[in-house]
Amino acid sequence: MANDATTSMHSEVVAPHDVHEHPWYQRHHFETAEQQREAASFGMWLFLLTEIMFFGGLFMAYLLYRNWYYDAFVSGSNTLSLFLGTLNTVVLITSSFTMACGVWAAETRKKGMLLLFLGITLFLGFVFLGIKGIEYKEKFDLNHVPGAHFDISEFVNPPAHSHEKPLPVDMANRTQIYFSLYFAMTGIHALHMIIGIGILFVLLYKAWQGVYTTGYVQPIENFGLYWHLVDIVWIFLFPLLYLINRH
Repeated sequence: MANDATTSMHSEVVAPHDVHEHPWYQRHHFETAEQQREAASFGMWLFLLTEIMFFGGLFMAYLLYRNWYYDAFVSGSNTLSLFLGTLNTVVLITSSFTMACGVWAAETRKKGMLLLFLGITLFLGFVFLGIKGIEYKEKFDLNHVPGAHFDISEFVNPPAHSHEKPLPVDMANRTQIYFSLYFAMTGIHALHMIIGIGILFVLLYKAWQGVYTTGYVQPIENFGLYWHLVDIVWIFLFPLLYLINRH
């Protein structure tokens, strides 16, 4: 009798899972797949909020120092390649579009299109990092990296025949603050790109297996939000770092 009672109680607990069918990707602690999707989206938005606060601190430091040492920031900014910065902006905006297309392909269950758009997004991510690597190499070659060997004298103190007005020595040294922020902000942004590229490899593999064209689109949607945030951060970085007093 005791065994019969125990068996009866156990069957009552598991009965709902046996009676009510649910998608394979739905976790047991969610009542519906839609509830799971909303919870995952909410968690993603909370994570993105922490990212915004993190970058917000860097932007605040940038604005303070730019206000204090504007001439030095102009001097440092004008050593950057406007062409490469603009090219990277176009690359990231395009990748944001292809990522949005990837979300659409997952929602409409088009496996081939999903693989194509994720692949293009991955390729554009590598292009961005490659261009940024070229910029970094130039800065190392010209000794524009803050530290013991930092040297920007040829730019802030041009030859006498140049029409440019030399900056005071103390102001020239303050360009190191600009480049410190430049490498910190673009470096952390590039780190987010590298993480995103790593996740893209995983998404591509699972998309190839057909995981995200069966109605399970929440990982693609959430990663799309992450990728868009990274792109938006760059859209702010580009004018702040590259377009100071450009004529």
